[in-house]
Amino acid sequence: MESSAMAEALTPEHLKTFIRDVPDFPKPGIMFKDITPLLRSAAALDRACALLAEPFQGQGVNMVAGIESRGFIFGSVVAQKLGAGFIPIRKPGKLPWTTRRHEYILEYGSDVIEIHDDALAADDRVIVIDDVLATGGTLAAATQLVRGFNATLVGAATVIELGFLEGRRKLDGAMTFHSVLQY
Repeated sequence: MESSAMAEALTPEHLKTFIRDVPDFPKPGIMFKDITPLLRSAAALDRACALLAEPFQGQGVNMVAGIESRGFIFGSVVAQKLGAGFIPIRKPGKLPWTTRRHEYILEYGSDVIEIHDDALAADDRVIVIDDVLATGGTLAAATQLVRGFNATLVGAATVIELGFLEGRRKLDGAMTFHSVLQY
């Protein structure tokens, strides 16, 4: 079993060794960043989540919203580290209660994400967590859902940021955005 001391010793550069490149997935020309090796290591997973939570410590965050599906993994651990609740943001038709939805434009088409109608209140302080910031559409849509409740959007964070895709440009510059690993 890996110790918390081992986790604390892992720098972001060390964490990059837990990310596997998968060429031509899900289609030719894409270099997919696979996080499953990181998930297999208790120390790497703990450290990645600690680094996700770090910029938001002491900011009164009481809710963490995680984007389906890998955002659920990281978001729930970050919520525990911050002593906050967890809220899922999902694809359409996956939540059992009434929902709010946000449609957003992709390079070739559109997509939709949803959140429960009663997920947040105006006095909530929220961060949004996902695994990767690529083109930024999904994370930007998730932040719009949170803002629709008049909750305070403290910020957003991802494990990986693909900087060459310039996803930050779609995010509101007024909020804090943090990524643990940059490519």
